[in-house]
Amino acid sequence: MTDPLPIPSQAEAMMRRVSPEGRARAMKEQQRRQKARNRLVLRCVLAGIAIALALWAVNALVTPVGSAGLIAAIIAFVAACVAIGMTARERPATIATLGAAALHQLPERTGAWLESQRPALPAPAARLVDGIGVRLEAMTPQLARLEPNGPAADAVRKLLSTELPALLAGYREIPPTLRDQPRGDGQSPTAHLLHGLGVIDGEVGRMTEQLARGAFDELATQNRYLELKYDGGALEG
Repeated sequence: MTDPLPIPSQAEAMMRRVSPEGRARAMKEQQRRQKARNRLVLRCVLAGIAIALALWAVNALVTPVGSAGLIAAIIAFVAACVAIGMTARERPATIATLGAAALHQLPERTGAWLESQRPALPAPAARLVDGIGVRLEAMTPQLARLEPNGPAADAVRKLLSTELPALLAGYREIPPTLRDQPRGDGQSPTAHLLHGLGVIDGEVGRMTEQLARGAFDELATQNRYLELKYDGGALEG
């Protein structure tokens, strides 16, 4: 049997749930799941209507369907709903899916991927991830104004699908017993992780602001991601 969470972990989980960022994230997730359920129900209803119309057409124009036709229609409806449910099932977000995501889907996919990384993060990093998730939601509408293959879009992609995953990957590669030990520069890997996440949080906020005022050239020419690359290297060192 799996051991229950330690008391500090339970308290931290409760703090995340009641924090403004945690509440916003939980509400957003609930709304997203409700929309997914509504889409699933609508597709099943449309499938049922299509089957009913087909059954009516056969009965009226070809031959009476009888009880066998009704049973076949019911089986077809159940099979259609099962197929709809299978195709609509969400797949876990991965680094590969981040790189392949359309630009307007990237913030949502990144937020989902960050959520999947939460169990491996220390408590302060989890709080920073909450803040980044809120900023990503604010960024999403602004990305509709970007040319998907332009340099500004490349800057957004580099931050969300390359630099951010690299930062967390570098931290996960370090054995847990060494993550709080100071390294050659006097800082622990956990400290570097927190600093890197703080930089990313600021970068996402800056990008959102520049997108809102149409400063695409300024966004494209920023080189702050080099600082993140340095931090990632520090984690690995």
